[in-house]
Amino acid sequence: MPLASLPNMLTLSRILVVPIVIGSFYVSGDYARWFACALFSAAAVTDWLDGHMARRWQQQSEIGRFLDPIADKLLVSATLFMLTTFGRLSAEAVLPALVILCREILVSGLREYLAGLRVGMPVSRLAKWKTVIQMVAIGVLIVGDAGPGFLPVAAIGETLLWIAASLTLVTGYDYLQAGLRHMARPPLARSIDHRKSQRLA
Repeated sequence: MPLASLPNMLTLSRILVVPIVIGSFYVSGDYARWFACALFSAAAVTDWLDGHMARRWQQQSEIGRFLDPIADKLLVSATLFMLTTFGRLSAEAVLPALVILCREILVSGLREYLAGLRVGMPVSRLAKWKTVIQMVAIGVLIVGDAGPGFLPVAAIGETLLWIAASLTLVTGYDYLQAGLRHMARPPLARSIDHRKSQRLA
């Protein structure tokens, strides 16, 4: 499937948004925060939309499978880093952000190892909910003090970030268990699974 397919272009757009979101932190004023939130939210929507379109239109591709997790991690990691750098996260809220980043590294390592054995690691429903809450939390935190004065926007964002981090621990543990179970299997069993996956591919 060519890179120019619509699902892949949506994934690429998520990567291209990252430097713009980063740049918005250096622009003062409430409008910059709302603009960054809008861009981040649009990028978060493409995270669901590109996969949905690829499956529905049968445009799934290896380059899409490669780029999609990279785009997600770049967007989330860069934004959390900027929120911390510009003091928009309290000292306590840095902890859930750190949990989320560490989990992403763990899952990436597991996926890379299992991909070498041609073993897939499907995304659980709980992990999808974690992603939704995480994206909403980060979007709210981007707005921060620029939000409505009658709402504790920063507190809401940090609370959602703690919830996302809690789900992150649960899903990360589930992924780790699944990976360790496979690693603990005898080499012959792993070889049989590999041949089966090749026949099914």
